[in-house]
Amino acid sequence: MHDFGLVSIGSHTGYWLQNQLDRFRLKKNILIEPVPYNIIELKENVSKYQNVIIEESAISNNDEMVPFYFIKRASISKLKKHWASAIGSFDKSHLLNHRSKRFLVSEDDIEEIKIKCLSFESLIKKYSIKSIDRLMLDVEGSEFKILNTIDLKKINISEIFFEKKHFDGYMKQGDKFDKIKKKLIENQYEIKNADDENVLAVLKR
Repeated sequence: MHDFGLVSIGSHTGYWLQNQLDRFRLKKNILIEPVPYNIIELKENVSKYQNVIIEESAISNNDEMVPFYFIKRASISKLKKHWASAIGSFDKSHLLNHRSKRFLVSEDDIEEIKIKCLSFESLIKKYSIKSIDRLMLDVEGSEFKILNTIDLKKINISEIFFEKKHFDGYMKQGDKFDKIKKKLIENQYEIKNADDENVLAVLKR
């Protein structure tokens, strides 16, 4: 069994993970990303780090092959938003819900592929994970599926950083968000807002 520094679910291109990879430079780290063109950039952006494993899949609540939707690479420049490549989801409507006067996304801009999903338990088994210093999730509304299945009594996770913005649907927080907050508190985590969109849960010592 191994102690890991960073486990990032939804790593995008890795650009925003540089500080965390520096922080955990001496430990093993896992970066998980399903979007093919993001994986190419991710590998380039973290190539200077020695202890990084890139897992080319998605994490969900089951081991299965499922449809996954993301913005076509050719549409990113047309849509003129740098975050367009980061809103991949199991739910096509999640992408379409981002449509606005300044982001005119349509069905024609969306690509569908079948991707491999691992449960969090399967991820632990695959890499013999004993502990995690920092678990990060940015999975466009699938945070509940993952956090709800983690047995926090079986694995030690010091910090959990996750996006709350779409926890109960597009731009919604509700019962699912409350359930996870309750679970974290019951497992001795202190919860605070890291910013307007993200939550940081720190295990009390």
